[in-house]
Amino acid sequence: MGARRVRSYSLLAKSMHWVFIGVFAYAVINQVDEVEELEHFTRLMKEVLFAIIFLSLLLFRFIYMRSARAAMPQLDMPKSLILLARTVHLGMYVSLALIAITGLIIGGLYYFGVKDGLVLEGILLSHEIFFWTSVNLMGLHIAGAIYHRLQGDGVWSAMVPILKEEPDK
Repeated sequence: MGARRVRSYSLLAKSMHWVFIGVFAYAVINQVDEVEELEHFTRLMKEVLFAIIFLSLLLFRFIYMRSARAAMPQLDMPKSLILLARTVHLGMYVSLALIAITGLIIGGLYYFGVKDGLVLEGILLSHEIFFWTSVNLMGLHIAGAIYHRLQGDGVWSAMVPILKEEPDK
């Protein structure tokens, strides 16, 4: 490999990265356990509002991080590794968005009286698949972060507030 560059993202980028973990954890902890809970209008509206806020934050983060990444110097890494990292990141955005979108569809179906049947079951299954896809992609993301920490190439220090790497001298 060539020269290493320690890259650092802005405080806003780092904050969004770590706050999103909390937002996702909040969503998982407060999830609807049984779809019948959506019969309660207040619960349904709470879920709809959360999904809209979640999608808005996700879109803002996606746009902001695209512009932040464009301003960062490129690391000297194999193109296949760069492609894998971008694929995992994009996959996380897409799967997280699809969790919220399918949740909104489930809420809409339930609101309009579709409380069972093949359509609802298919959307519920899609919702679960998108959730587990995002969890697995997050696992790959964490594995990638650990890989970069072991490589000492500065990627870890760009986003993680602990165990900072020593810059090359």
